[in-house]
Amino acid sequence: MTATQNHEVAGVPDAAPPPARPRSPRTVRDLAWLVLPYVASVLLAFVVGGLVILALGNDPVKAFESVLTTSFKTQFGFVETMHKWVTVVLCAYAFTIPLATGKFNIGAEGQLLMGATGAVAVGILLSDLPMIVLLPLVLVAGILAGAVWAGVSAFLLVRFGVNEILSTVLLNFVSFQAIDYVASHVWPDRGAGHPATIRVGEGALLPRIGDAPNLHAGVILTVLLAVALAIFMRSTATGFEMRAVGANLRASLVHGVRTSRLAGAGLVIGGALGGLAGAIEVAGVHGKMLEGMQSNFLILGIIVGLMARGNLVAVPFVAFGIAVLEVGASSMQRSAQVPVEVVLIIEAMILIFLLLSDVVRARFRGASA
Repeated sequence: MTATQNHEVAGVPDAAPPPARPRSPRTVRDLAWLVLPYVASVLLAFVVGGLVILALGNDPVKAFESVLTTSFKTQFGFVETMHKWVTVVLCAYAFTIPLATGKFNIGAEGQLLMGATGAVAVGILLSDLPMIVLLPLVLVAGILAGAVWAGVSAFLLVRFGVNEILSTVLLNFVSFQAIDYVASHVWPDRGAGHPATIRVGEGALLPRIGDAPNLHAGVILTVLLAVALAIFMRSTATGFEMRAVGANLRASLVHGVRTSRLAGAGLVIGGALGGLAGAIEVAGVHGKMLEGMQSNFLILGIIVGLMARGNLVAVPFVAFGIAVLEVGASSMQRSAQVPVEVVLIIEAMILIFLLLSDVVRARFRGASA
């Protein structure tokens, strides 16, 4: 057993508790325990949100109608929702995969921005290349930039035992300064009115699907990636070891699993996915990099990852629900004059009620045992 492993047995790196994992629904009762907490949490969160809207002097029915229907009433609303979904689900994976090894990646925001920086650099410097060459280079540059950025935290964790929560959070602030410098001094767009780079070459843009307003091909790429990640984590030896490390660190050490390396690998993979999110924002949405493009994706990714309880199969579905709420929030503000922050309150309440349902379930099972 190595010195690092001895250090982990002593309890320093296993400060992060293993994520709660729902059991496979083998009976109707198990299925009910799996579904009912989500339904009850959503309903209670909307009740709380409605009370907040009433306290603000607005109509909650009109507000909720806008929130829940905007994504499906028009093609533009659906396209906007799917584009939001792509970034939310990738940032959720950036949080969830390290969580499988018991580590918390709070740096998806910085990894997204560095991925966007890498993508826009390649998209501008090599703008004359044809799409078949340039577009893959742009996406790979974003992935590598995000992986390298998360790799800093992974190296500090594995080599020196630096807490990954602290390092990933602090690197977010460094990334803010990096994109500000790139957007203001390296490739500035003087006519944008705010810090932004010039546009990437036409060959760096993702192909569009269908008639305008249309989806970018990043949606298909994300769907395929979601399937691949689920297979990797559930059907490969490395994926099993990563989940084993998060579920029981001490048992993994006893059985010779290289826990530190797997935890570092989880952070790097998460960073790569965050970087891909930034590259797709550049290649599919903005065509350039600009300040503020990270929006609330860090918070949304964490909320989705926790709501999905670390389950990679559940992440895309939960992320779609969150994307619907986020797109509907802007419409709610226009039609019902309710601040968009109310939707963030609802999302937070869903998560809180979901966590409380775990306490209720544990006490119910304890009482019935």
